[in-house]
Amino acid sequence: MTELVTEEELIRSIRDHLPQLLRNDPSLGDYILSVTREHFPSKVETEDRFTRMLNELARDREAQSRKWDEQNRKWEESNRRFDATNRRIDRSIGALGSRWSIQSERAFRDVLAAILVESFGVEVINANELDDEGEVFGQPDQVELDVIIKNGLLILCELKSSMSKSDMHTFERKVRFYERRHKRQVTRMIVVSPMIDDRARRVGEQLGIELYPDALDVPASE
Repeated sequence: MTELVTEEELIRSIRDHLPQLLRNDPSLGDYILSVTREHFPSKVETEDRFTRMLNELARDREAQSRKWDEQNRKWEESNRRFDATNRRIDRSIGALGSRWSIQSERAFRDVLAAILVESFGVEVINANELDDEGEVFGQPDQVELDVIIKNGLLILCELKSSMSKSDMHTFERKVRFYERRHKRQVTRMIVVSPMIDDRARRVGEQLGIELYPDALDVPASE
């Protein structure tokens, strides 16, 4: 009766006798290699695969490097535009200063007021009143406004070298304070400033404030 051999016993027998079988029959080694090659890559194939991986990594690095270079170029271009804008603003302020010898905010306001007076034949009154209830600034303080009255129209002005978003809100509160104090409705609200940032401009437009970069740009009231 033939004794059945288990798979485990067969594998153990092959391991024990394989070295001797390979020495006795070298062709057996070639056969084993051909069979195992179907399941395991050869050294050459492994090296080729590794080389492809390295090449792919190199291409990825080059692509990433190009993206970084492009981003850096965009950042540098943005910085150049920002610097150019700042220089233009500086030149504008410098030109205003040179034109009118402006040394302070007060002098700047006086120059703009003078232009309005000369160009439109109006009187610009500088009103300075005490807000004892703190309606404008949140605490008692002086509220200063430039007032123009012409043909029954009441126009309140803010004449400044620059206007921020908070400045625009403050001006609107000044106007409402003046209206309540004098029980008169303002006909026009005007801001004259060569520097009005975008956020301030949006706020001014929402509040119905007229915005002008120069006093000469202000249309005369009928």
